[in-house]
Amino acid sequence: MLSFGQCGRTPSLHTVAVMERQTRARRLPTGARKPSTRRRLGAGLAALVMLLLAVPLTTPATAAPARTVDGATIDRFVRAYLHRTGLPGAEVAVTRGDRVVRVAGYGHDSAGRSVTARTPMPVASLSKSFTALAVLQLVEQGRVDLDAPVHRYLPEFRLADPRGARITVRQLLDQTSGMSDAEFPDLRLAQPSTLPGAVRRLRSARLDSAPGARFHYHNPNYQVAGRLIEVVSGESYSTYLRRHVFAPLGMTASRTMLSTREMTGLPEGHIRAYGLAISEPEPIWFTGGSHGIVTTATDLSRWLITQHAGGVGPSGRRIASAATIRLSHTPQPHASSYAFGWRRQHVPGGPVEIRHNGELFTYTAEQILLPESGYGIAVLTNTGLSVENDSAVLADGLVDLVTGHDPGARRPGGSYADWVLAGLTVVVLALGVLGVWRARRWTARPRRWWRWALLLPYLAPVVLLAGLPSIVGFVFGGRAGGFVHIAYVWLALVLFFVAASLAGLAVPIARAAWVLRRRRASAQ
Repeated sequence: MLSFGQCGRTPSLHTVAVMERQTRARRLPTGARKPSTRRRLGAGLAALVMLLLAVPLTTPATAAPARTVDGATIDRFVRAYLHRTGLPGAEVAVTRGDRVVRVAGYGHDSAGRSVTARTPMPVASLSKSFTALAVLQLVEQGRVDLDAPVHRYLPEFRLADPRGARITVRQLLDQTSGMSDAEFPDLRLAQPSTLPGAVRRLRSARLDSAPGARFHYHNPNYQVAGRLIEVVSGESYSTYLRRHVFAPLGMTASRTMLSTREMTGLPEGHIRAYGLAISEPEPIWFTGGSHGIVTTATDLSRWLITQHAGGVGPSGRRIASAATIRLSHTPQPHASSYAFGWRRQHVPGGPVEIRHNGELFTYTAEQILLPESGYGIAVLTNTGLSVENDSAVLADGLVDLVTGHDPGARRPGGSYADWVLAGLTVVVLALGVLGVWRARRWTARPRRWWRWALLLPYLAPVVLLAGLPSIVGFVFGGRAGGFVHIAYVWLALVLFFVAASLAGLAVPIARAAWVLRRRRASAQ
């Protein structure tokens, strides 16, 4: 899907679009075309949006050594954040090496129940790191070759673009297959109900770039990977993860779902608007393989420990070799900073981070590994994808804590943007009322045809509102949905355009009404 902002360290979905454009700006393979004017303009628009939002970035000036942080310090920080921002509920896991520093729940869910460290929450695209590891387990067993074409294992995997036959398993995992939302707008299309169905619907897909050439964050890459696991292992995706990942690590509360329809047993999450958290049901969309895991902070603490221990879980059971774990954390050529279900990044002056975010419309999550200090951090929140996710801001604050920095008293960037939009919404409504009130005076002036032409700008908000999904998709690399999805992500933006459209329509209608009234009066 989409995101409209970027936090200090977290590559949100907007950041993914920027990463794509940065990759395109580098030297292209022989014979490749230069980035189009449309793409350069899209990058500029994205940068302009970020400038207008003025989302605060948290970038340490200098690196600080890791320090030991106790549970009480973590509790104070998280509780202060909930109190300051109105975040309903969160779960946090902090580990160091093979030790759990703190695992806890805070706040409440939409039903008013207390959130604990064992409260199940969907973690969306954190699931990709689990799917990638499952594929790498099959590679270790010699049952899958990373550099073999996907159709060797999945004859059903066929695209409308003949270059799709060259896509390898590695390119699925590092998201350099060439498939993208710009060419195959996943969320705008009819949603499948099974992994075989998710693969079949790609038969109409064309590629955005040659396989292996560029990074495009695209959920269907991991849906195909999930189906590959099923075909090669002979087990369903859900069964395979339960038997070969969750059970060996003691992740007893973790499960998978193929669609958000399966969230019916979970409390509703929340959307953000004007500083408020509003409970809403999650839109229906397919999540199998790419973003369908439901888990807890307690279970994720075991996952983090396993990552730092080179594939050995807290109970001593090995689920992958140390070499496989390193491979999963290592970005591939042409994949920007993306590895296999993880991103590796280094903010100047800060620590190296291996991380991934997860974004549903009503829940978000973040997982971070700090390889230099051995810390692992996971945050789950019951607020959804927004201009800046609560989970990302909390996770970045915890990184600051464990690296000896002051996390400060931050709010999500969307809070500031919503306040600005609230003010603008009031202004355009007031201007609309003023324009309607002055419509009679306008009609008393001498009639000139060009005066009617001056009313056309009033219709601009209507045109922008009608094209909002396309505009958002254009700016953010095709990663957009419909009006409902945009309203979930940024309700204040949609309401601003609705208000501006109503005001823009009301003025010409009022003036036209007065003109007709005068004509009727003069005809009598």
